[in-house]
Amino acid sequence: MLSLPTLVRGVFQEMVIPPPVRPPRVVKFLKPYVLKMHFTNKYVNAQVIHAPTATVASAASSQEKALRTSMESTQDVAAAAKIGKILGERLLLKEIPAVSVFLKREQKYHGKVKAVIDSLRDAGVKLL
Repeated sequence: MLSLPTLVRGVFQEMVIPPPVRPPRVVKFLKPYVLKMHFTNKYVNAQVIHAPTATVASAASSQEKALRTSMESTQDVAAAAKIGKILGERLLLKEIPAVSVFLKREQKYHGKVKAVIDSLRDAGVKLL
C-alpha cells in the first residue's frame, strides 16, 4: 500500500491509498471441468474434476467389477475406448456437456489417450 504525506491543518499526515480492487479470476470458471487420465500396466482410469472445488465430478475405471466381466482385457486400447464411452455417458447423465483435457508431459495424443478422448467425443461430450 502506498502512503502519501498530505497537509492537514498545517501538519503533515500520512494518507493511505488502498490497492486497486481486482475482479475475481475468470480463468477458473471458463474451463471448470478437467479430464485427467491415468494408465497403469493393468488398468485404465479416467476422471473429470471440477477445478474450482477440486472434487471429482465423474470417474470410470477398468477396475470396476461390473466392467471387468464385460471386457477382454483391462489394459489395452479397446479398454481405454470403453472407459471413455462410459465416462461420456456418465457425464451426460450429470448434465456436464463440455470438458477440457489435461495431458501430462509424457502423454501424447496417441494410443490409449486418443482412444479415451475420441470415445468421449463420440459419446457427445464437447472438448475444450
